[in-house]
Amino acid sequence: MNDKQEIHLSSGPISYTDSGSGEPIVLLHGLLQDGRLWRKMVPLLEPHARVVVPDLPLGVHKKAMDPGADVSPKGVARLLGEMIDKLGLERPTIVGVDTGGALAQLLIAERPEIAGRLVLGPSDAFENFFPPLFRPLQYVARVPGGLYAFVQPLRIRALRNLPIAFGWLTKRGFPPEVTDTWLNAFFGDKAVRRDAVRFLRAIDSGDTLDAAARLSSFHGPALIAWAEEEKVFPRGDAERLAKVLPNSRLEFVPDSYTFLPEDNPEAFAKLILEFMREGAPAAA
Repeated sequence: MNDKQEIHLSSGPISYTDSGSGEPIVLLHGLLQDGRLWRKMVPLLEPHARVVVPDLPLGVHKKAMDPGADVSPKGVARLLGEMIDKLGLERPTIVGVDTGGALAQLLIAERPEIAGRLVLGPSDAFENFFPPLFRPLQYVARVPGGLYAFVQPLRIRALRNLPIAFGWLTKRGFPPEVTDTWLNAFFGDKAVRRDAVRFLRAIDSGDTLDAAARLSSFHGPALIAWAEEEKVFPRGDAERLAKVLPNSRLEFVPDSYTFLPEDNPEAFAKLILEFMREGAPAAA
């Protein structure tokens, strides 16, 4: 991926990559990940669009947010909106998977005019923020030092393929050099871990339920792209999202678990580009 830039927002600095030209796309990752989740897809998208990939403050970001920053899910969603405004991205196509999909829903529920199109891969939604498999992360985050202890075993590479880690999120696993980078960032900065803990403690499925109730106000094209072999996020949530978004379509991506950009980036990128060609973005 291209060299990272940094933008200073009201809550602190955000690193991001910005490549290609044309209609903007913003790609959102989940908890304990950064923009490297999209490293396979950026080269497929940037010949056709301007591709912006932020490193959200979700536990492996380069620099911590300001001590008093709102790093709740709603706070991070608003920070994302501020970044879109400051970069001058006019009604971008917003793409999110995992926690990034929940943040996209929260942002669009509050500011439906900010996006031209919405793409949701397998994501937290409705009552499943977090889904049952990952709720222990919320519980351990309430105990001082709990998240640090919980993540500690993942220093052993083989354990990263357990279901509670990345095992049910990616079909073939991440290259160890990618997960090494994420874990080094998490363990290397106490303030970065603080941001992750505060985010986890603030997770409330009431927020995603409320967002879903307001997604009907977004009239731009929406693509729900779920994994055919999804293990974590219920297929029923994909169908419900397709119903609440008034201008949506539902597609299933083969040969992939949750992390479509890792397991089948070619199919996911093709879906997104076809979707962008077919549907004009929402009007201002």
